[in-house]
Amino acid sequence: MNNNIVWHSSSVSRERRNHQNQHKSAVLWLTGLSGSGKSTLAYSVEERLFQLGYRVNVLDGDNVRHGLCSDLEFNDEDRKENLRRVGEVSKLFVEAGFITLAAFISPFSDDREKVRSIFSHGDFLEVFVDCPIKVCEDRDAKGLYNKARQGAIKDFTGIDSPYEPPVKADLTIRTHEQTLEESVTKVLKFLSDQGLISASHS
Repeated sequence: MNNNIVWHSSSVSRERRNHQNQHKSAVLWLTGLSGSGKSTLAYSVEERLFQLGYRVNVLDGDNVRHGLCSDLEFNDEDRKENLRRVGEVSKLFVEAGFITLAAFISPFSDDREKVRSIFSHGDFLEVFVDCPIKVCEDRDAKGLYNKARQGAIKDFTGIDSPYEPPVKADLTIRTHEQTLEESVTKVLKFLSDQGLISASHS
């Protein structure tokens, strides 16, 4: 690191922000195959929390590829860098007092653990959006799985690149077994159990 770079601390601490917001901040890291329902779930939870008055935002895999990570490809090394950047941005949002929902395939356990390691204990909550690849393919509105099977897309997770499911996720949502509303309710109850939102809102 350049010795000329100095960290500046704000007098407006995370604790003061949380006190003003009347809720704690953390990141929910949603991992799962393409088409598993990560983004749909993240935005639905965001909408519900926003309506309830919480400071909340979503970081979505496709969206960050349009700006923050537009210079990266989909090989293993660029995927690692993509998640490193998103992890750091997530941490900034948590420090700013937001409940942050990060929806990323993040296929490799080691990469997810590296992101977890930059957070204090309890600030990183891993949510496994578990859905069989057959269901994900059937849902595939963008036709990505079909292109991958035809060889038009290389290093596609679940086809020619592996997905390593979490061994001990903090929460597992099986989107093929329950409705979106049921999934949202389960996430809200989890947030309540973690002390992030009021029990009356779960």
